[in-house]
Amino acid sequence: MTPLIVIRPEPGCSATIAAARQMGLEALGFALFSITSKGWDPAAAEDFDALLIGSANALRHGGKCLVQYAGKPAYVVGEATAAAARDAGLIIAASGTGGLQEVLDRAVHPRLLRLAGEDHVALEPPPGITLTQRIVYASRALPMSAALAKMLAAPAVVMLHSAAAVRHFAAECERLGLDRSQITLVVIGPRVTQAAGPGWRRIGTAAEPSDHALLALAERLCQTAAS
Repeated sequence: MTPLIVIRPEPGCSATIAAARQMGLEALGFALFSITSKGWDPAAAEDFDALLIGSANALRHGGKCLVQYAGKPAYVVGEATAAAARDAGLIIAASGTGGLQEVLDRAVHPRLLRLAGEDHVALEPPPGITLTQRIVYASRALPMSAALAKMLAAPAVVMLHSAAAVRHFAAECERLGLDRSQITLVVIGPRVTQAAGPGWRRIGTAAEPSDHALLALAERLCQTAAS
């Protein structure tokens, strides 16, 4: 079976690897990003009704400022973000797997505070909803290791969770002169597929933007990527 390579930052990298290995996949982690906190100016809790959060990183790296929001409703994407929100004392108003815009479209609280990373998807608030945004974390790209470059000389499946990830991975492959035709990509959505560019052995796009859907697709591609 073709190995599965996970490049997302920790702790997500280890979590995805553990889930993949439970499925019987040969999964290996080479994090090509690290997450760092950003100094940010928190909005007063009384100025909004609920939070909008698209990544658990916003809660892991938001700092002590988050304490003032305990007890607020939160709209989140994915169970990992929901769990982090609960740990921060927030009340889950809605959770989804179809992307943050889908969750935002279901919001009933009129004033939302979005906690986001530097690289984030633009959102369109529905009528009657105002959205205030704060950037609370940043993702720093890391160079590809010699060990990963060596692995990618043979057929491999690489899991990619964002457009920023696929752009950085592609740039590192070009910098190191790696043959894209040996590499199959499994990506989290059409936006990431579009950012990948040409020349890969194959690109598979998950049916929905979730780790569960990515792993289901990765399982199939790992069985066929070398054929």
